[in-house]
Amino acid sequence: MPEITSQTLSEIIKNIREKKLSSHEVTKAFVNRSERSKLLNVFITEDFSTALKKSKLFDDKPNFDLKLPGVPIAVKDLFCTNGLKTTAASKILNNFVPTYESTVTQNIWNQGAILLGKLNCDEFAMGSSNETSNFGNVQNPIDKNLVPGGSSGGSSSALAANLTPVTIGTDTGGSIRQPASFTGTVGLKPTYGSCSRYGIVAFASSLDQAGPMSKNVKDCALLLEIISTYDHNDSTSIDFKRNNYSSKLTNNIKGKKIGIPKEYRIDSMPKEIEKLWSKGIEYAKDCGAEIIDISLPHTNYALATYYIIAPAEASSNLARYDGVKYGFRSSGKNLIDMYENTRSEGFGDEVKRRIMIGTYVLSSGYYDAYYLKAQKVRKLIKNDFDEAYKKVDAILTPSTPSSAFKIGEKTNDPVAMYLNDIFTVPVNLAGLPAISIPGGLDAKGYPLGLQIIGKAFEEQNILNIAYAMEEKINFKNKITDWWIK
Repeated sequence: MPEITSQTLSEIIKNIREKKLSSHEVTKAFVNRSERSKLLNVFITEDFSTALKKSKLFDDKPNFDLKLPGVPIAVKDLFCTNGLKTTAASKILNNFVPTYESTVTQNIWNQGAILLGKLNCDEFAMGSSNETSNFGNVQNPIDKNLVPGGSSGGSSSALAANLTPVTIGTDTGGSIRQPASFTGTVGLKPTYGSCSRYGIVAFASSLDQAGPMSKNVKDCALLLEIISTYDHNDSTSIDFKRNNYSSKLTNNIKGKKIGIPKEYRIDSMPKEIEKLWSKGIEYAKDCGAEIIDISLPHTNYALATYYIIAPAEASSNLARYDGVKYGFRSSGKNLIDMYENTRSEGFGDEVKRRIMIGTYVLSSGYYDAYYLKAQKVRKLIKNDFDEAYKKVDAILTPSTPSSAFKIGEKTNDPVAMYLNDIFTVPVNLAGLPAISIPGGLDAKGYPLGLQIIGKAFEEQNILNIAYAMEEKINFKNKITDWWIK
C-alpha cells in the first residue's frame, strides 16, 4: 500500500471502507506530515487535536455510506467555520471566530469529512502569488523560491505537498486555476451560482465562486458533487439539475468539438507556453476530439474590465470592516478617526490599493466612464462565449502565461502581477466553468497547466474532457520533500 498521504482521495476512501485503514490512521498521517511542514507556511489555523478526536469518534461509529467517511481535509481560510477562527488572511479579521458555518464546508462535514485546519491565502483573496497574506507568504513545494500562486496558494501548496488529500478554494479571477497550474494539481472553477457563497468572506460578489482542488480529475469530480448544492441562503445560488459527477465520468470524448481562440495567442507569449498549448491540442486530438479555430474578439478588454468591476465590488464589500462590530479596532480621538486608523492599520497594501481603485470608479463623475462601461464590455465578453459555443463544446487554452515565478519577483509591479490572470478572468466575467489540469513541465521542471472552459452548468463535459486528456498526458510532478523537518 502506498504511503497514506500520497494516496488519492478515492484510494483513501476505498481503504477506509474496506477497513484497511482507519480514519484515525489517515488523520494522524496527515497531521504528522503537516507538523513537519512548517516551512511551507500553509496553515493559518491548525485544528489537529480536534481532528484526531473526531477521527476516533468516527471509527467508533463508522458510516461508510458517506461520500467522505472520516477523511481529513484542510480548507482555505476564506470559508467561515463555526467556532474556529476565520481570518481571510487579514489583520482586520485576525481574531474573528464565526458563529455559523459556510454552506460549502457544511456540505463537506455532512459527508463525514474532518477539518484539519484553515489554509493561508492572499488577503481577502486579492493577489496572484499568496504574498499579500498578513501571515506571510506560502512557499511552493516544487521549489522553495517559487510562489504557489494565488489567492488559493495555501490550498494548492498543501495539496501538492500531500498535507491534505483534497481541498477547496475560491476563484474570483483565476484564484483556483492559476495556483493549480503553478503546483501541478487540478482546480475547477464551477459555473457562477453552482456553489453557495453563503459563509464565504466576500471579495467581488458577482465573480466569487468556490471550487474543488485535487490531485486528479476523478477526485475533483467527487468533491464537486458534494459542494455544489442549491442554497436558499444565497440569493445568487441557482437551482438546476446537478450530476453525480464522479460516477458519470468518462474518457470517451470522441467527436467533441474543442475551440482554440486566436485571441489567446498573445504577444510575447513564452515559447514553452506555446509548446504546451500545441501539445494540449494534440492530446485532445488523440482522445478523438475535433479541433476548431474560434474567435473571442473582446478578450483583449477582459483584464481591464475585471480590474474595474472586481475592485468596485471589493470597495463595497469591505466597507463593513470598520472596527465597530467585529475584527481589529484601532484607537482614535473620535469615531471618524477610529474608522480611518482601523482601516489603514488593518488592511494590507494590496487590499487598500483595490479599495481605492474601486472607490474611484464608483465615484460621482466616473461611474459612467468606468464602472458602467466595464459592465457593458462584460456583456460583450459573455456574448463572445455564447457565439463560440454554437460551434464548439468546450474551449482549450493555457491556464497561465508562465510557470510559477520567484517569490518577490513581481511584488513591486502590480501590473505585471495582474497579467498573470490574463487567461482566467474572461471565464469569471462570463460566469462559466473552467478546469486547470497539469499539462507538462517547463525546462526547469516547473508545472504548466492547461485550461478547459465549458458552457454554463456543463461541468460534466469539461470534467470528461479533462479526464480523457489527463490519461493521455500522464503527468508526474517533481517534488522532493525538501521542506520536511
